[in-house]
Amino acid sequence: MPLILVTNDDGIESPGLRAAVEAVLPLGEVIVVAPSRQQTSAGRGLHGDRHGSFQRVELKFGVKTVTGYHCDCSPARIVLHAFDVLFTKKQPDLIVSGINYGENLGTNVTISGTVGAALQAASHGVPGLAMSLQTDIGNHRKYAELEWGAATHFCNIFASLMLNAKLPPDVDVLNVNVPASATIKTPLKVTRLSRQGYFVNYLADPHHASKIGEAVCQFGFDEATLEPDSDIRAVCSNLVSVTPVSMDLTSRIDLKSFLKGSRTDCPQRPSKAFL
Repeated sequence: MPLILVTNDDGIESPGLRAAVEAVLPLGEVIVVAPSRQQTSAGRGLHGDRHGSFQRVELKFGVKTVTGYHCDCSPARIVLHAFDVLFTKKQPDLIVSGINYGENLGTNVTISGTVGAALQAASHGVPGLAMSLQTDIGNHRKYAELEWGAATHFCNIFASLMLNAKLPPDVDVLNVNVPASATIKTPLKVTRLSRQGYFVNYLADPHHASKIGEAVCQFGFDEATLEPDSDIRAVCSNLVSVTPVSMDLTSRIDLKSFLKGSRTDCPQRPSKAFL
């Protein structure tokens, strides 16, 4: 049977984590590792309690019991620790990260702990599925009651697809965002990451003594210049956004002509502008 690792950034007690487990239970053997507490916006940071270790829990799903582990650390860190401790002989066939409270779109994906955990697994050669459900901003950091049915449905579809077919070259993670009003019949759209941010922090009266905690999270994208093929556009149009993500952050642009026009008296060395 395929071995599936399920993780998240919302913590071991998140209903979204349980929804992800329920989605993939029919597909293989499932192991859960998750942060002990909320780690939203942790990105791919590897922070955590240096003295912490895995704490084992048994998660009940009807007649089935799933083994889980939690530790006080970031999502990427707990995935890294799982590869060091649990998967020394056999790696997972797939990692599912989520289902997250809140959409992960546009340039905000590098902030996302959900995507960060999936990217960490991808760095070990394991394909990642990052699943997020559009959620009111006020519920991003608490376990509000949500309808998980559609997100669970699409999580099952994509996990099954990724277990049965190899991802195309240069695709390491599928970042899937499900609109809040989605049903199992909501159409899918393959998208690109928008170059805009989806959420921004706003200070009503910014000054040198402003406190970080005074910033308010708000929607921050520009509708007028939003790319038609972007993930933000899809979710705002009530479509399930599916974005292929690569570990390779290299721009696909050739810099040779650019650098040629920036040469100094020492053409064999880059100018100070590039150091």
